[in-house]
Amino acid sequence: MGSPSVPGLSARDEAVLAVESRSWQGPGPKERAIREQLGISPTRYYQLLNALLDDPQALAHAPVTVNRLRRVRDARRARR
Repeated sequence: MGSPSVPGLSARDEAVLAVESRSWQGPGPKERAIREQLGISPTRYYQLLNALLDDPQALAHAPVTVNRLRRVRDARRARR
């Protein structure tokens, strides 16, 4: 699941990508995991995640996850 630690990518960034790469049954368990595992609010989590989508180091660490999320983001932007 992603490459080993990438220089320049913080442990928190790697943890955000790890949470996002998991499969979730709904928003409740994911939001609980965000609060418990990362110690941040879901709003802050999504702010960090969105910034990671444009980070080449994040792409190198978790290419499948980052590319999937970029496609979702681009599709949402296209609908607006």
